[in-house]
Amino acid sequence: MTDEQIYILLILLAAMAMFLWGKWRHDMVALGALLASVIVGVTPPEGAFAGFGHPAVITVAAVLVLSRGLQNSGAVDILTQAMLPKNAGRVVSLAALTGLGAALSGFMNNVGAMALLMPVAVQLSRRLDITPGQVLMPLAFGTILGGMTTLIGTPPNLIVSGFRAEAGLGQFSMFDFAPIGLAVAAAGVAFIALIGWRLVPAHRVGGTGEFETGAYMTELLVQEGSKAIGMTIAAIEAELESAGAQIVAMVRNEVRIAAPHGARHIASGDILVVEAGVGELAEILSSLGLMLEADGAAKAEAAEAKAQKKAKADAGDAPEEEQGEEKDDKPEDEEIILREVVVRPGSILVGRSAKALSMRTRYGLNLLAVSRDGQRSRSRLRTLSLRSGDLLLLQGPSHLLAAFASETGAVPLAERELRIPDRRRALLAAGIMAGAIALVAFGVLPAAVAFVLGMLASMAFGTVPPRTVYEAIDWPVVVLLAALIPVAGAMQSTGAVDLIARVLIDNFAQGNAVVGLALVLMVTMFLSDVINNAATAAVMCPIALGAAAALDVNPDSYLMAVAIGASCAFLTPIGHQNNTLILGPGGFKFGDYWRLGLPLEALVVAISLPMLLIVWPL
Repeated sequence: MTDEQIYILLILLAAMAMFLWGKWRHDMVALGALLASVIVGVTPPEGAFAGFGHPAVITVAAVLVLSRGLQNSGAVDILTQAMLPKNAGRVVSLAALTGLGAALSGFMNNVGAMALLMPVAVQLSRRLDITPGQVLMPLAFGTILGGMTTLIGTPPNLIVSGFRAEAGLGQFSMFDFAPIGLAVAAAGVAFIALIGWRLVPAHRVGGTGEFETGAYMTELLVQEGSKAIGMTIAAIEAELESAGAQIVAMVRNEVRIAAPHGARHIASGDILVVEAGVGELAEILSSLGLMLEADGAAKAEAAEAKAQKKAKADAGDAPEEEQGEEKDDKPEDEEIILREVVVRPGSILVGRSAKALSMRTRYGLNLLAVSRDGQRSRSRLRTLSLRSGDLLLLQGPSHLLAAFASETGAVPLAERELRIPDRRRALLAAGIMAGAIALVAFGVLPAAVAFVLGMLASMAFGTVPPRTVYEAIDWPVVVLLAALIPVAGAMQSTGAVDLIARVLIDNFAQGNAVVGLALVLMVTMFLSDVINNAATAAVMCPIALGAAAALDVNPDSYLMAVAIGASCAFLTPIGHQNNTLILGPGGFKFGDYWRLGLPLEALVVAISLPMLLIVWPL
């Protein structure tokens, strides 16, 4: 063993130990490993930051922006309303929700898909009369499974494709992952819906029940072109029944009619006073083509003010104060409400307290309670250091709560920020994503170029506002990938990869290619349960290529085994961000995940190994 091999192996072991320790964020550990490899001379200084220009890194960043476009436009909300059954039983409902999560994760960021569907999962748990955790864990695992079906489904797939290209074999295409990924995801979703959810510990979480704020009275305006025009009150109430909402009054020509008769027909300009939860409002507005009356009034006032301002400007007598920038005044008497949010991994809240954040003075909010691992903390909340997965109960005006969630990266739960689906923008966002995928699938452009083109189109057409485009990128993941790629290159150039592969093949696989394939798959699965899945893929790809070369077999089989294993973090809450995200809302403890995760991983191995041998024969 040479000195260079010793250096890079020590750096790799130290990095893995730091990943397991969890004291520092993954991107910090990766940067430390990169700098250490430069200092000891195994990575040339001029190539230290070449990873930031790697196609896999560029593609990950661009896909995250396109995912934000799907979120912002409400495309996922429209799909959710169309795909999820309203009154089905537990098995069908869980299969539909988990399957939808898996399908979305194939084409957008896993964490984004999970965050979008979490409020739906919490509401579904109430309708099915099961605990939130029994819906949240199946959803989390379904979104992880769905990521393995396409090239862009999860960062490990892009990393695997990048290593294949560097080995001179070319990149994997968009749907090369689909034959095995779809088989594994379909079997996993079926298992979860039929049996798996019953294995999830049924923890009753005080945060999701005791923090319930109930229904709100909301005024909805019947606008021109609305589906509601011409319908009777009784017909509209039938539409609202599935959302648990009801009409309590209506306003016509400024006259309020309490308890309107069911045979009364609705006309344009009517205002319906509806009692509903905030979480259901988006569904109501979208399905009936209504709008919030406050929004309608605000638009009318803005249009009138703009017309008056234009008239004054044309007359040349606009007041000085109107020539400046318009102020975004907020109503001082806005109703104070409660809202639950989850601290997601990477949020600026992690490691900080309400006092350190100046919650009251900076954000105008009160932190009322924290739920951690199913237990609320009531004492000294202002000085409690927050962790990812914590469930927070906040009090304050709705616009400040929405701003807080957006700025800090927290995820609102049942009382989420209201997002009204815009069908035009939703179709545009979906069309941009589909166009980028088509360019890659038909080989017109490389993945990095196609998805950056899609990102530029999203900015140009406004599905992702240019001012927010960099906020859509998960920079810790980007830095992690960019830093580990040169480290992986150092493992290859020093011969450390060949050394590790030889030890695995000679001492464990005994020269058997099938045993070696199973070994690579299971080692990758184990590592992905304890360290970041992108880091796992970056570490295991060179080893898989070395093992395939040592056995003189098809390297694609071994690379695909890495891709599958890196997408199977089901045993712990730290292996994947989606697992961490449900820790507080589900009331889970560290040891709860293996109950469903272990049989699910066994199922993945049982299905993927023979599929690997069939689709990618040795």
